[in-house]
Amino acid sequence: MLSFEPSVGVSLSALARLRSLSVRRGVWFRVLSRLDRGLVDLTLRMLNSIRSRTLATTLWSIMQRLVEALEGKVSWMMRQVGGPLAEKMSRIAQGWGNKTARGWINDMGFVRYLAIMKLNEHLRNG
Repeated sequence: MLSFEPSVGVSLSALARLRSLSVRRGVWFRVLSRLDRGLVDLTLRMLNSIRSRTLATTLWSIMQRLVEALEGKVSWMMRQVGGPLAEKMSRIAQGWGNKTARGWINDMGFVRYLAIMKLNEHLRNG
């Protein structure tokens, strides 16, 4: 998926691609306010490059919201829950002497498993 870093700056081509994808998937109007949409549209129409740090920061924030909205629930849970849980479990297991536990953090199957289990636990408990 797309990811953006504010220190790198905002690419107008990336902004245009993200706008197009967001409109196609129905996220554009659901996630952004009228002001945010207007800012992006006006920026794409009127500017060749973004020099203002304030504008770049604002656009980066808008882009992050769109990327998060485009991301699936399982992917979001993997990033927000599965990864930190795998890291915690890996530290505990390493403390018990399990040498292979170091690799658990990078095992996307394990991270996905933990995220789905946590998601199911949340759904079961209401």
